[in-house]
Amino acid sequence: MIQSDNQNQNTEEIIKELCTSNGLSYEKIDQEGPETSTLEMFFSGYPKIVGMSFFPNLTTLTLVGQSIQKISDLEYCPLLRNLWIAECCLTKIDGLQHCTNLEKLYLYYNEISTIENLETLMKLEVIWLNNNQIKEIQGFHTLQNLKELNLSGNLIHKIGTCFDPNEQLERLNLSGNRICSFKELSNLASLPHLKDLSLNDPQYDPNPVCLLCNYATHVLYHMPQFQRLDTYDVSQKQIKVLAEATVMKKIMYYNMRVKNVHRQLNEELEKLKERKCKLQKLPEDRIKLFSCNVKHLERELTELQTSGKIQNNKSIKSKRLEIETSIDDSENTDETSEESSLENKFFLKLEALRERITFWNRKLDEFNSCYDLILSRFCAWDFKAYGITGVKINRIIRVHNRILRMIFEEKFQLFLDKEVLSETENYRKMLECLFYVFDPDLPVKKKQLLQVLEDGFQAMEEHKLSRRQAVLLSNSLSICERPRIEFLQQQTKDECKNSNDLEEPFRHGKLIIAKVFLGHSVPAREKDPISQINYPGANSVFRPQKHLRSDASDADGEMYSSMEHRNCDCRHRQCEWFVFDHELVLPEYVVEFEYTTLVKVQTLFSTLSNVIVDERKKNTEGFILSSDLQHDDEVMNMEPTVKARPKIVCLDEKTVLSIAKANIYSQIVVLNLHGNSLSKLRDISKLTGLRKLIVSFNEFTCLDDVYHLPNLEYFDASHNHVITLEGIRGLSKLKYLDLSWNQLKKTGEEINVLRKHTSNILSLDIRHNPWHKPVSLRLSVIGRLKALTHLDGVQITEEEAAAALCFIAGSKISQASLLGHSRTDEARPRILSVHPYAKILTQISKNKVDSQTHFNSSWYPKITVLDLDGQHLSKIANLEKLENLRWASFSNNNLTKIEGLESCLNLEELTLDGNCISNLEGISKLTKLTRLSVNNNHLTTLERRVFENLSHLHYLSLESNRITSLVGLQKAYALIELYISNNYVSTYQEIYHLKGLNNLVMLDMSGNLIVWKQDNYRLFVIFHLPSLKALDGTAVETADIESAKDLFGGRLTCDMIAERLGHSDFTKMQELNWTTSTIRTVDLVPADQFRNVCNVNLQNNNLTSFSGLIFLPNVKILCLNYNHIESVLPRQKPQNHLTNRQQLYQKVTSSGYGQQGPSKGNRDAGFGENLPPIMQSLEVLHLGYNGISNLAQLQLSRLKNLKLLFLQGNEISQIEGLEGLQLLQDLVLDHNRVKTIAEGSFARQNSLLALHLEENRLRELNNLQPLVKLQKLFLGLNKIQELSELEKLEGVPSLKELSIYGNPVTRKMSHRPLLVFRLPNLQVLDGMTVSTEERARAELHLIEQQGIPAANSPMDSGFPGLPITFSKHPPVRVTNVNLLEGINHLFGSDLMFPHVFEDPLQNEANKYKKSKNPGMVTTNPRSIHAEIALRQVKGATANLLNQLTQQSGTTRTAYVYQNSRENDGRMPANSPSRPNRM
Repeated sequence: MIQSDNQNQNTEEIIKELCTSNGLSYEKIDQEGPETSTLEMFFSGYPKIVGMSFFPNLTTLTLVGQSIQKISDLEYCPLLRNLWIAECCLTKIDGLQHCTNLEKLYLYYNEISTIENLETLMKLEVIWLNNNQIKEIQGFHTLQNLKELNLSGNLIHKIGTCFDPNEQLERLNLSGNRICSFKELSNLASLPHLKDLSLNDPQYDPNPVCLLCNYATHVLYHMPQFQRLDTYDVSQKQIKVLAEATVMKKIMYYNMRVKNVHRQLNEELEKLKERKCKLQKLPEDRIKLFSCNVKHLERELTELQTSGKIQNNKSIKSKRLEIETSIDDSENTDETSEESSLENKFFLKLEALRERITFWNRKLDEFNSCYDLILSRFCAWDFKAYGITGVKINRIIRVHNRILRMIFEEKFQLFLDKEVLSETENYRKMLECLFYVFDPDLPVKKKQLLQVLEDGFQAMEEHKLSRRQAVLLSNSLSICERPRIEFLQQQTKDECKNSNDLEEPFRHGKLIIAKVFLGHSVPAREKDPISQINYPGANSVFRPQKHLRSDASDADGEMYSSMEHRNCDCRHRQCEWFVFDHELVLPEYVVEFEYTTLVKVQTLFSTLSNVIVDERKKNTEGFILSSDLQHDDEVMNMEPTVKARPKIVCLDEKTVLSIAKANIYSQIVVLNLHGNSLSKLRDISKLTGLRKLIVSFNEFTCLDDVYHLPNLEYFDASHNHVITLEGIRGLSKLKYLDLSWNQLKKTGEEINVLRKHTSNILSLDIRHNPWHKPVSLRLSVIGRLKALTHLDGVQITEEEAAAALCFIAGSKISQASLLGHSRTDEARPRILSVHPYAKILTQISKNKVDSQTHFNSSWYPKITVLDLDGQHLSKIANLEKLENLRWASFSNNNLTKIEGLESCLNLEELTLDGNCISNLEGISKLTKLTRLSVNNNHLTTLERRVFENLSHLHYLSLESNRITSLVGLQKAYALIELYISNNYVSTYQEIYHLKGLNNLVMLDMSGNLIVWKQDNYRLFVIFHLPSLKALDGTAVETADIESAKDLFGGRLTCDMIAERLGHSDFTKMQELNWTTSTIRTVDLVPADQFRNVCNVNLQNNNLTSFSGLIFLPNVKILCLNYNHIESVLPRQKPQNHLTNRQQLYQKVTSSGYGQQGPSKGNRDAGFGENLPPIMQSLEVLHLGYNGISNLAQLQLSRLKNLKLLFLQGNEISQIEGLEGLQLLQDLVLDHNRVKTIAEGSFARQNSLLALHLEENRLRELNNLQPLVKLQKLFLGLNKIQELSELEKLEGVPSLKELSIYGNPVTRKMSHRPLLVFRLPNLQVLDGMTVSTEERARAELHLIEQQGIPAANSPMDSGFPGLPITFSKHPPVRVTNVNLLEGINHLFGSDLMFPHVFEDPLQNEANKYKKSKNPGMVTTNPRSIHAEIALRQVKGATANLLNQLTQQSGTTRTAYVYQNSRENDGRMPANSPSRPNRM
């Protein structure tokens, strides 16, 4: 009672404090309480919630920093909408059941561990449960109005699908938890309204997943609707686009990696198949040999019976049974009497041959299964420590113990009768083939091994004195063999410490493969010993390899530590089993094997390559014993021996009648053509009475001659090379057909032929053919040939026939299959997967077609996804109504062509892998297709018209087909990814067909012949497809690109020209224009096909010589400006002086490197004067701006018929090496470094008409006398200073045009009168025409000046009043002009003429306006002379411009500069031509 009073007192105090905190009067609480809607209390130690009954209309309750451990007393507040119980001590969510109007719930900073009891709060929109102890997200499944949820600062590891019902959720904070997987984040994509997600709030530690690469990219790709992520604004569209682009690149990358791994796997499988074929060769050859002899003997026996030498009163079958009976009855008797009849000898040998065929067939089957099993359970990493690299099978013995097998089957059946298996379980899954683990301390001898095979494993366990209470087995060869290997190693070390061959003791071993029924199997516990007592109710116990590691010895630990970086996961699958009932372990095979070690280097899969090399070898290696081969020889040598007959190559009427021993065709009933060399059966259809036809062991590739034989019942065409049955027809009575051992592949086509033309066939043998779909072959044949009773020598049961009918029924597209394998999703899934979207959606989507609408056709247009993989379809049909189908997959079927998709015009993705399709005709109308995969089919060509229509196709996979050409992909411009590995592409020209695919970034061509045939294949492809980012599964690095450019970047070849022209007929070409292409060599072979090319423009490239151009016979104009020409054909340089590029060119004959250059003496004597001439048709040569410094080394003298030579813009300092150019008429040497003209510079240029030497360093004008025909001389912008140098021009009598502007001598105003006077034929000087009046004034002026000292200044020159400053002004220099096309190249950067010339006098006047005497110029009475001089300068400039324009016109007629702006990529339109090389 006292305690109750204290509680009431405490409650009253709490209520008073609550009232005080909210400004209420405790005394008036009955009146004020119902009117109160909001209560608050902060940090007052409030122990519990009480007094809520006084506030029935309360809508907001805030309790922060209290000591509340439990929510209570809120049943009195049904109108409560906002509840804050934060920073308290809550451990459980409870007491809110009556607050059904609650909208916001804040329970942060408490000790809550479980989210519960929120089911009734249907109106909740906001929940804060941050900073609690929550480990699992749950309890929100009824809160469909939830919009904001804060679970930060908890212990959450997984998200799962707990938020799927909360589709209205907009804000979610999961920061400060332990989420570490992208997969968990992907589950949030099911929240369509989620806009704000925090996993890395700055106030909390980040989730581990936030530390992973591409975290933000992953989130934004899967949830593009986000506006904020981790408090950052991500609403901009560019961010989402960037995220999606990044993910697409990663999907492409991993798709490439996956394909690379699959390709490697397929390569290894192909190696295994090749080795398997080698191993099968001996058994197969033996089977063929015995089969051939059987048919020989049967033919001879038939002939003897027909001739009457042997009675024909018994059939072969009945006689065989008789012989078998006699053999069984005489097992213990002596050998057969020598007086046995000939007939018995035939039958005895036939039977012996058939037994050997059976033996070899069994040997073939057993070896295949055992070999595959052992190989699949051998891992080289497990044996690496022992130096073992492979295993070789030496012998396989099949164990036939009927008693043990019967006991095993009885026990097995008893167990099945006792156990109750669920519907989803299959008892056959409990059967396993395992290896028996021998105890290394008790080595098994031959006698003990035989005892095991006779009495089972019970004898072995008893021999071990009950050391084990279960039979120890394993699925790993390493677990089985490692104890034995280590025991023998240690034993060898102890016995012979000096041995250097420690691997020899364990090299050979034996293995028992047992069939085991595991029954109820449980994992082993570490502490409990393996016994039936410790594992009651279990039939077997298993222990994985990872647990074995902990039990291993220190030596084992060292071995495993050395293999930590193994790149396989075999150990995750490796286990050892303990089976308590030894009768459930049945020995099946004994395998004798041998390890291959590092001493004998072999790869992991080189296990059985040398099993049988010579079948006649005395000590035959392998699983075949010499006794078996000896037995074969004995059978073959049995009487009667087969007589050799001449082989028939061609049939005629006489031969047919002779073989059939008949007189006319109508008498022939049986025709045996076995063992000949026939490939045709002409006129066989005339044998209308034929009932039996044998053509085995011949050379037939087709059977189209076998038709219209209405009575044929038996047809044996085995052991030929038949590839098709097309042509067989009219065999209505055929009952037996043998097509074994041929080359038939196309299952559907061949079965259709038989179904149509041999409808009554009863027995069919089609074994040993390379069928494309062997797995489903038997059911497919039985289902289509309904009259069949025997297939491949095995009788067809009723169950098998029923299964075949179901198989055929399921191989057609029906309404049921459409309903079961379709989906109706509208959006493409945002899932990181390389699988087709059709497969992904059918697995994860729940949007199935409503089965209730089965009879309503309106459901067809709803289907957008269809996955019919592995349905054994032979035809695509019944899809006409699927007009909205977007993603479809028909992989692993029996399709031979693409059809039935004409109405599916919205199809975006189509997968047809693993079929038998030979062309792509059926997809040309699918214009919206973006992804197409047709791997593992029979494609041989790619039709261009198909891909021309697929303008949106960006992914194409055609791996493992037979494609030889890529020409059909020329216009697939949208392609981004192309996978065409393992095809038959063999020539490098095929790569040119892909050069127009500028979007192509992924290309895989591995496994094609081009990879091995094309030198530097990888660099070749990278060079020609510069957009590639990955090739053959390997990223294209910068170093690859540079290497490709170095190797292939500078070669102008016929293929490149053919690619640009679209054809390879070069005989009609007249011009070759290939500028700005980084060409370094020219390889146009054969050159004769370019015989009509007369104009060649290769300017702005990287040529160092004329390269292969010297072989073009009729080139007249050659432009090589802006290259790096060193010589026409350069001399051989010492190897140590060659640059890397030159060493590369030296390997290319046509580059000019490697040619025999002239000796030093020849260079000094004229350099190449005695060399034979080349390019005798060449008349115009442009070598401007090549960096040429030594004119003699160019070997220009070999160009005997050259008339125009342009060498402007080089670094030439001396004019030499022109001796052989006697027909030269125009020479341009502007903008060089010529200082002087040597005596022999123009010794033989007596035909020269124009010489351009502007912008050089000339000071003297010597040695111009040989230029007797020179009419134009341009010397502007040199360094000529004295008038006396100008007087030397009198030695050039024919000079009509002269230019000397820009020289210092032009400052002397008497230079012009002097030149006019001295050169009587001069017509133009510095661009100004010399008139008769000027010539008269010049003569008068010089007469007046006689006796007067030479003028050294304008004041002394007879022009009074000209300012001194003007005389000192530098020569007129134009720094920027845009001349006509084809002129600018003649000048350097400082010799360009402006559109508007400024008045230098005016500039000087402006300058003097700022001086102390501004009126000097303007007040000078004789300043008019200065203006006259200025006008003369302007006129000279204008005339110079006109002269240059005329010169450009001349050049334009020489072809070169007609398109210089377009061709010269190094000169922008508004920039100088080329920088000075000074």
